Amino acid sequence: MTRDVLFLLPPGFSANGRREFCPECAEIWGVLSYYPAIKESLDIRYQPIDRPRLELTGLLGDDHQNCPTLLLGDNSDAGDTPVQTANGARFIDNARDIAKYFAHRYGTAFPRGS
Repeated sequence: MTRDVLFLLPPGFSANGRREFCPECAEIWGVLSYYPAIKESLDIRYQPIDRPRLELTGLLGDDHQNCPTLLLGDNSDAGDTPVQTANGARFIDNARDIAKYFAHRYGTAFPRGS
């Protein structure tokens, strides 16, 4: 895999008898709206709210279904951003660390407190 793949929940899904959104996914969309050029470098894929999230479990196993998740491409340098591994794949599965990775990789601002 050459490109980073970003897995997000769609903005405005049905859950708990109402429309909801994922705050961490919204945080990543905020970063992408600040720095829209990053979107051109990513493969962005929406996942269903219901589990299992088959695309994620197929790549990372049943224990890794969180959104947002950034699956790192083969040559992606994460710097000092914490990276996990599963099934031979490297990934970051929380919004703040994904934003920190974007700052390292693309030269954007770092999230406060990182």
